[in-house]
Amino acid sequence: MEDDVEAAVVEDPVLDSLVIGAGQAGLSASYHLARLGLRHVVLDADAAPGGAWQHRWDSLTMADVHGVAALPGSDPPHGSGRANEVVPAYFARYEAEHDLPVVRPVRVDRVVDVDGLLVVEAGDRRWTTRTLVNATGTWSQPWLPRYPGVETFAGEQWHTHDYPGAERFRGRRTVVVGGGASAVQLLGEIALVTDTLWVTRRPPVWRTEEFTPELGRAVVAQVEERVRRGLPPRSVVSVTGLALREQERAAEALGAYDRQPMFASIEPDGVRWADGRFETVQAIVWATGFRPAVRHLAGLGLRTPYGGIQLDGTTAVADPRVQLVGYGPSASTIGANRAGRTAALGVRRALAGLTSAAAG
Repeated sequence: MEDDVEAAVVEDPVLDSLVIGAGQAGLSASYHLARLGLRHVVLDADAAPGGAWQHRWDSLTMADVHGVAALPGSDPPHGSGRANEVVPAYFARYEAEHDLPVVRPVRVDRVVDVDGLLVVEAGDRRWTTRTLVNATGTWSQPWLPRYPGVETFAGEQWHTHDYPGAERFRGRRTVVVGGGASAVQLLGEIALVTDTLWVTRRPPVWRTEEFTPELGRAVVAQVEERVRRGLPPRSVVSVTGLALREQERAAEALGAYDRQPMFASIEPDGVRWADGRFETVQAIVWATGFRPAVRHLAGLGLRTPYGGIQLDGTTAVADPRVQLVGYGPSASTIGANRAGRTAALGVRRALAGLTSAAAG
């Protein structure tokens, strides 16, 4: 391992910290690290600012999202246009105004421990750091369940990650799979141009009360409890429940939200349930969510036997040098900013501990 590191391009002397990912949580962490005077860089896999927002589908507008919280030291983004334009422009301005040390495009392959320091590898480039803030979120890890016969389907299949817009489905009977907010939003568009079926593993839970800041904090606390125990995180939406917005009322009137149980198998021209019932469809949209993008951390041994990464706040219990933001409770705009500040303080605490250990 040491020979490989020496042969690689070493970008910097040893850093105080390194942030992986320049989405909302990563930028928030960088802002607070800078305020603490900690030398760091932010590595971002994308070629341009905007995090996952730049990859959202074109029909998603700022009126459709739950709201993007203001980054620290900044006003929230303004505008009613496409979210994949408004939010990236906001992030770009923020990076420039606060002179954040973002390096892109850099896709991290893995992080390893070498003689007590963390070495971050990306192709033939290496950064060495005392601490790490992982802010890679989930967008790069779409999850697709496997069902018998899926490879035989003759129609088109899309995941939310690659959703091409409702017009692609015009005249094609479409089944939308998934019980989250994305499924509800996509049905709200697709049902207006073609016949749809909605299937979920469990009956959807609808929320009738207003989503207040108090409710948001309570929801984050529930998700936080899971990661505190080392369990795989659930999405914030899985706890909040679903709600229809005004723009989805037309789809509701067409019966788009008359949910059906999950089918058992897929055939070339449709889907079949366990009781033998068959429905012809020409397209499947998998609104089945995402998983945390943390494979590059595998060499650090952070996972518990339960399959998750146990956190104390944002600090990895298995290795306090590592902070995770955009994971579990902070994988939403509700908790991302707070997590950035918490992570920066965790970095300072870890550095103090390393200094004490060295002195001792």
